[in-house]
Amino acid sequence: MKSLVFDTCFNKTYIVLSENNKIIENVVIESNEQNYHSAYLIPRLRDILIKNNILIKDIDVMGIDIGPGSFTGIRAGITIARVLAQQFNTKLVGVPSLEILSKLNQGDNNTVVTTDARKNKVYFAKYKNGLEIVKPCLIDKDELVSKISSDEYVITDRSISAYLNENSVLNYCYEDNDSNIGIYLSEITNEYINNKSDDYNWAKVKPLYIQKPSITLPKAVKSV
Repeated sequence: MKSLVFDTCFNKTYIVLSENNKIIENVVIESNEQNYHSAYLIPRLRDILIKNNILIKDIDVMGIDIGPGSFTGIRAGITIARVLAQQFNTKLVGVPSLEILSKLNQGDNNTVVTTDARKNKVYFAKYKNGLEIVKPCLIDKDELVSKISSDEYVITDRSISAYLNENSVLNYCYEDNDSNIGIYLSEITNEYINNKSDDYNWAKVKPLYIQKPSITLPKAVKSV
């Protein structure tokens, strides 16, 4: 089984091509001064497939991060994944970003995953051996410390890591540890296909925004 997964929700784009759970290509793309990293997704997908002499129609399943995360990244990744899956009748698995990050804990203790949601809010979820205990939600930043037990493994981003450090809460910052998130998305995608009964139709995969995007309404046009 050939699988292709890509993730544009975090601070980098991750692309992993695998066959029968064996990694063939593992690519990480960073932003540059001209473009946000997700702008490179389509050309890099093309290059990876050409390099490995694989057509997109040969892919059996695709996996995509559905958020929460960068609103631009979520829209870019899901739109491309849905179009490709629809056109080539490919199974499509959508995985929440906090579930992907939870894989960074290799131990048996509970995993708390929390990331910055701006405006004094954080995204929050809790897992036990890959199973969801608390589904991804939005909470006030001031509530965060009270929701974490001393024996739980906390995974977070750089902004919330600094806040937790100030409050003497041990944590693992994925941004400071060069974590290869794409590999975990690939593992979860293959686990879903092998262990869960679903048709994984592209139309079912939708963004997990949790909160509405911030928008600025245009000013009223003045009469002349």
